[in-house]
Amino acid sequence: MVFEMSPITIIIAEDHTIVREGLGILLSLEKDFLVVAEAANGREAVGLALEYRPHVVVMDIAMPLLNGLEATRQILSSIPSTRVLMLSAHSDDAYVKQALTYGAAGFLVKQTASTLLAEAIREVHRGGACFSPEIRKRLDHHETRAKANGGLPPRGGACELSPREMEVLQLIAEGKANKETAWELGISIKTVEKHRQNLMEKLDIHDTAGLTRFAIETGIIESSVQSTTVDL
Repeated sequence: MVFEMSPITIIIAEDHTIVREGLGILLSLEKDFLVVAEAANGREAVGLALEYRPHVVVMDIAMPLLNGLEATRQILSSIPSTRVLMLSAHSDDAYVKQALTYGAAGFLVKQTASTLLAEAIREVHRGGACFSPEIRKRLDHHETRAKANGGLPPRGGACELSPREMEVLQLIAEGKANKETAWELGISIKTVEKHRQNLMEKLDIHDTAGLTRFAIETGIIESSVQSTTVDL
């Protein structure tokens, strides 16, 4: 008797519609894949992951409302069995470091061939890790340097923030006013102000410009998404 293996269930999180739909079509051509849902932002990705509990989430980083890094942290804190594979146009060390810190199993650049993406999904589903060649090379280099320096632990920073503080930080860095942030998150303006105060105390940063720089440097947002909204 021959038993058919269950397909690898996948959620695609990508804010650009044409890219998201293209990925869905490509991955659906693989006989062992089943794309169960698509998300246009990080918050939607978290909700869909909790609903479908997929084997793998293919996650972009720069997305509105909630970036892919924080979405990864929230998904894996609730569903440790899910594997997250980052797929981003940006592969700076800050993005890769944050992704790995938050539990991503791999990191590919968007220039990756579709065949490599499919193999990466299978690899992370098996419990392995997969990276674009240039990222793998840099990781090996950093690991060698860390060992040479005695394996010093990384400094704190964004990892010290709560999920809600990360959401508030992203919206602040995107130029959202307190009123807009409160509306987006369904909380009061006073609560937003309290989160802003906590952010400044934890990060030892005491103005909005500094918070925005921190968000860019740590890969929470791209510099290109920053708006000029004035806080009220």
